[in-house]
Amino acid sequence: MGGVHPIAEVLSKAAGGDFPAVDGSWQRVDPWRPGIEGVLAFTGHAWLAVDDDVSDGTLTSLSPDGYGGASNPRLVSRLAGTGWIDALDVVLVARGTGGEPRLVPRSDLRNHPRAEHATLVRSEVVTFGYAAPDDHTLVTLSTGIGGLPEVGLETDPAHEHSGADVARDALALVPEGEVVVAACAPGNARALRAFISAGYEPVASVQLWRPERDQRA
Repeated sequence: MGGVHPIAEVLSKAAGGDFPAVDGSWQRVDPWRPGIEGVLAFTGHAWLAVDDDVSDGTLTSLSPDGYGGASNPRLVSRLAGTGWIDALDVVLVARGTGGEPRLVPRSDLRNHPRAEHATLVRSEVVTFGYAAPDDHTLVTLSTGIGGLPEVGLETDPAHEHSGADVARDALALVPEGEVVVAACAPGNARALRAFISAGYEPVASVQLWRPERDQRA
């Protein structure tokens, strides 16, 4: 699949304040990563990234719509089959700042649980942190939702980095002006506040799954 993925395009437009029409409709697109499917929902408009073994008729029969139907747990469960289903997350966008990053590559953090989780759903995951070897603050930078750069983070409580500071420092890992995404569970209010304080803006929701279904889908 060449070129810019439609999900990357719509998220990039949202980062500039250009949102989809609030018309209750939904669209189907190809998955942006083999083995990972998902639903991206904006206010009144949704995208379903589902492989072609699921027919258009099956999708329509599950009653997706842009007003929450595309994220209905029954729809997600039907499409995932017996496969793993991720939490429903808020999608936030920001722009890279470039410059001299405070974060440095930290291959010793590669086995951190958050880095391992990133590997399950994203590509080209690289782990960063601060230079002090006893500081286990983690930032992952990967190819994520729609093929855009995606960051994830976890602070080390033994050190005095605020979540907002870490989220802001992560933007320096991405060239200036390039759109960056982050996904955060809505119940993780501390992380959500940190991203917003660092300048990330919530624009949509996303839920991912690794499908394991029979061929009748």
